[in-house]
Amino acid sequence: MDGNNVKSKGGFFGPLIIGLSIIISCCVLGGAFLKYKTDATRTISATGSASMDFEADLIVWRGYFSSYSNSSARAYDEIKKQASLVEDYLQDMGLTEDEYVFSSVDISESTVNNYDEYGNYLNSRVEGYNLSQSVTISTSNIDLVELISRDISKLLDKGVELTSGTPEYYCTGLDEIKLDLIQKATDNARNRVEIIAEQSGAKVGNLRGSNLGVFQITARNSGTSYYSYDGYLDTTSRQKTATITVKLEYDIK
Repeated sequence: MDGNNVKSKGGFFGPLIIGLSIIISCCVLGGAFLKYKTDATRTISATGSASMDFEADLIVWRGYFSSYSNSSARAYDEIKKQASLVEDYLQDMGLTEDEYVFSSVDISESTVNNYDEYGNYLNSRVEGYNLSQSVTISTSNIDLVELISRDISKLLDKGVELTSGTPEYYCTGLDEIKLDLIQKATDNARNRVEIIAEQSGAKVGNLRGSNLGVFQITARNSGTSYYSYDGYLDTTSRQKTATITVKLEYDIK
């Protein structure tokens, strides 16, 4: 075989090999693209919400009173007298012994510092004793405690300077409310997913994941401005609103 024939054949196979390589590369890339489109999972998600108005069925209220004397014994006698007057008042108003409790007496010394004529500290001496005590009411009789917290004039007339705290309102059936809201929010999220899928010409597949939001317990008609990232629990209002969100994610066909 002469040199010209070898050269001509080499010139023929070179472009042929290059062309085959391009075709094979395109097939490989095309196959990868088709596989990617086939394996890619299409999903759809929606967040549902539910809310419920309810009324607190438990009230907690605290009152504070104190005494002062230069004698610890006299100060203690005075605080005991005031506690007795407070208890009589609560019982006269209709509360029972299991609806209130007195805290232990807190005692602190009132001291005066002594200095010399040059302003140097010399010592300190006890000038008197401050004693304080609180009473906590916890009951379902909300109307009565609201009345007690607002009208303590009878105690003031007897020399008891009772400081009224802000009533706190709770719901003993909050767990049942939460479970009911979770169900309603889940149904709401599922309905939203079905509507979106139907309008998109798709069908809802299996559930891929769900996420439960935090509970928000706010005063009724207070709006969402009180919502917190970690959840909010209102204790200042008798009338409340509970809110929860649920996010669902589904495969679509």
